Amino acid sequence: MLAEISTVDIFSTVTQQLRLGQARFRVIEHASAGRCEVVAELRGTELGQGAKALLTHIKGNGVKRHVLAILPGDMQADLSKLAAHFGGRKASLASPREMAELTGCVAGAIPPFSFHPELTLVAAPQLFARFDELAFNAGSLERSIIVASDDYRRIAQPQLVDFVRSSD
Repeated sequence: MLAEISTVDIFSTVTQQLRLGQARFRVIEHASAGRCEVVAELRGTELGQGAKALLTHIKGNGVKRHVLAILPGDMQADLSKLAAHFGGRKASLASPREMAELTGCVAGAIPPFSFHPELTLVAAPQLFARFDELAFNAGSLERSIIVASDDYRRIAQPQLVDFVRSSD
């Protein structure tokens, strides 16, 4: 079961996927930080380069599914847009137990890849609009990967869904 995979294995799985896909990427070791702004500073990247991963649970109208939704670190999610895209009535953040079972990671360490058959991967189009590189934690709060945006998109193949909260 995926929940038993260690953070080293998650990191190895991600880097193996990137290597097999001939991605341009680098690894950065840094102190653990809880907020996206602090992590971006430690990485030496812009906040919007951060690929923030939200594990969500969508329900209602006969829909019941988990979605790993990726958006820029400087934007907020509109979970009702995400639910509507999949035909559900409601989307909420998954529990820590669900995170462990579906990703093998804790919140903040989830990479923007799905390695579980019951986890749909989506990305906001805004993630690819502003920066040539994306940054994300890779199974650990102390290790990040910075990857060329187009390589990530080609390798991970997320479904593009606009679920970013409008700034009105």
